[in-house]
Amino acid sequence: MPQPTSRSRDTPLLTVTADALVAVDFGPRGRREPRAKGPYRRLLALPGARAFTAGNLIARLPMGMFSVSAVVMIAGTRGSYALAGAVTATGLAATAVVAPWTARLVDRYGQARVALPATVFAVLGSLALLLCVRHGAPDWTLFASYAATATTPNTGGMSRARWAHLLKGDAEALHTANSFEQAADELCFMLGPVLAAFLCGTFFPEAGTLVGAVLLLTGVLLFTAQRSTEPPVERRSSAGAPLRAPGMRPLLVVCLATGAVFGSLEVVTLAFADERGHRSAAGVVLALQAAGSCAAGLLYGAVRPAGSARSRLPWCLAAMTALMVLPLLAAGLTGSLVLLAGALLVAGMATAPTMVTTMTLVQRYTPEGRLNEGMTLAVTGLLGGIACGSAAGGWTVEHVSATAGYGVPVAAAATALLVALCTLVLFGPSNRSTDSLPTH
Repeated sequence: MPQPTSRSRDTPLLTVTADALVAVDFGPRGRREPRAKGPYRRLLALPGARAFTAGNLIARLPMGMFSVSAVVMIAGTRGSYALAGAVTATGLAATAVVAPWTARLVDRYGQARVALPATVFAVLGSLALLLCVRHGAPDWTLFASYAATATTPNTGGMSRARWAHLLKGDAEALHTANSFEQAADELCFMLGPVLAAFLCGTFFPEAGTLVGAVLLLTGVLLFTAQRSTEPPVERRSSAGAPLRAPGMRPLLVVCLATGAVFGSLEVVTLAFADERGHRSAAGVVLALQAAGSCAAGLLYGAVRPAGSARSRLPWCLAAMTALMVLPLLAAGLTGSLVLLAGALLVAGMATAPTMVTTMTLVQRYTPEGRLNEGMTLAVTGLLGGIACGSAAGGWTVEHVSATAGYGVPVAAAATALLVALCTLVLFGPSNRSTDSLPTH
């Protein structure tokens, strides 16, 4: 099937490539011919790709485990959710400060030389937290121990940097790789809390933190051992700071608002389920939202998007804003947790394409040689947004109602859309200095 050489006025926003279809050809005698490789099979067929992907997935799974494990462990032992929430919030704030510096060191000295010792320090912080909780140490030791975990490297960013290195110049394959990474993020954040809750409830309160620390160290060891796919180091890069790159600051505001969508959804859904006496079902309901995003991310990676990433971002954000209205309607009109779960499943389908497009722009805007730092800034924006969204969602639940709380993610998504539209109006749908940058 020939590929179109130019885009007409009637070309759809997304066109499926021939390689994205899994074709089965039957010959004249009905003999089944070999299937063509799909985009993800071709991606993982690159030398070394499966090895570093496996290690990265193991290292990334604990990212969805640590906060839940810490809350269960501290609240179960000390009897205070307020203390547990304060400790995890302190760790989040410390991560927002430390993570960009860690990423800068990774860009300057290499993934293996920096990520491994940074992970060891973070794991020691997790083990210190575990011991302090178990042996009744003063509260301040919990804050100090959990803050030490802020040196955990951005494993998702390092994996994306490897794809950018391996697929340099192939924008279509890099789009598939970014979609795969976003789907992996959603999968880990879907399975992580469930695994943490199971371990803490089945064995002992510290089990989730202990297993998470072991998985993190094991995964980073496997990941950094794959030196053949590690991006080269540019120790004396003359590139400016990613924060000063054209177009980066509005994009980080979009990340902040998008993070607020995630943070508010989690808190409001927990409160909504608790009001109806189904607190244990809240994790399953939130997992459905992540499952919808994961599926949409994989599908989005199998298509070839038309137009520039900058022009696509407002469309993705508009879809996310519209779909975020569904949980608000389900909660307000029916009050049914089952219908809410279905609404969150559908609403989640807009988040992965939004994040994939956002990360694609981050890669293009970030100066050469500072890719890990640029992507970590985006993750820091998301974390800050999650914290703000959690606070706003919690305030709305407490002072208005859990149903009204579902208006917070709608407002946050609309804010992200407004920022993207203003940026598009100011700078235009494409810009040679940014949107056409060669892939790192």
